[in-house]
Amino acid sequence: MRTVDRITVNAPIDLTFAIAADVERWPEFLPHYRWVRVLERSAEDCVVEMAAWRPFGPLRYPTWWVSRMRVEPKRYAVQYQHVKGVTRGMAVEWRLTASNGRVDVTIVHEWSGPAWPLIARPAAEWVIGPVFIHGIASRTLAGVKRRAEAQ
Repeated sequence: MRTVDRITVNAPIDLTFAIAADVERWPEFLPHYRWVRVLERSAEDCVVEMAAWRPFGPLRYPTWWVSRMRVEPKRYAVQYQHVKGVTRGMAVEWRLTASNGRVDVTIVHEWSGPAWPLIARPAAEWVIGPVFIHGIASRTLAGVKRRAEAQ
């Protein structure tokens, strides 16, 4: 399963990257995030626990995962490897690229699916990727864009 979400931000790349990489502050301006907690921190990376709501009209479905996160400021990239939760094993990369005074932000999620015999691939490709991952990632990108463009 591979999902790709993109957005263009009319703000400086350094500001946009700082907002995207400061995940502990996301719940302050992303209403679909319930919490983000740093569980471990080292010089190279950190382990973050994240929880978000996936809205379905008036209903909200709770999601939760734990990722090893690595911030690469020289590349304007943030990488995640999901280590707990339904999406364990998922690789995620945020990439920011400056382009004509704007910033193109892309999030790529890649995953072989959950450890569910027989239905792993359909669950990942038909439900988890397009419904949950895209649903949360697109809202996150829109919120990062709003925050960066407002500053």
